[in-house]
Amino acid sequence: MEIAIIADDTKKELITQFCIAYCGTLSKHSICATSTTGAYISEATGLKIEKLLSGTQGGEQQIASRVSFDEIDVLFYFRATTPRPDATGVNLAEQNLLRLCDVHNVPVATNIATAEVIVNALERGELDYREFINPCSEYNLRHKGKPNY
Repeated sequence: MEIAIIADDTKKELITQFCIAYCGTLSKHSICATSTTGAYISEATGLKIEKLLSGTQGGEQQIASRVSFDEIDVLFYFRATTPRPDATGVNLAEQNLLRLCDVHNVPVATNIATAEVIVNALERGELDYREFINPCSEYNLRHKGKPNY
């Protein structure tokens, strides 16, 4: 599975602790994350993480693009719980990303409780239906061979 991770500055410690706790499960999947979040997680866990741009520099948009091309299977998006008055553009990007996940049926966790449900579902293979939605993912190419076009 292709997992994307984004965390607000106030949630980086929480997402890092989450990834430490579920490192065994996450290590079986391909992970991308916004730059700083990916660095925190990689340093703490040793997980191989593709680091995209930082959120403020377009990392969220990169992930949104991947969602729209069915290249992301799960999104962990630990957002700020209090709105920032100067973050109108951030809020629009956030809303767009979440809308794209709805359109493309990508499971999203915006808090630790939902993240635990999703990671446990990943471990049990309950999200394997994504293989049919995302036939060109690295996971599917490794396990099924190249798709016929």
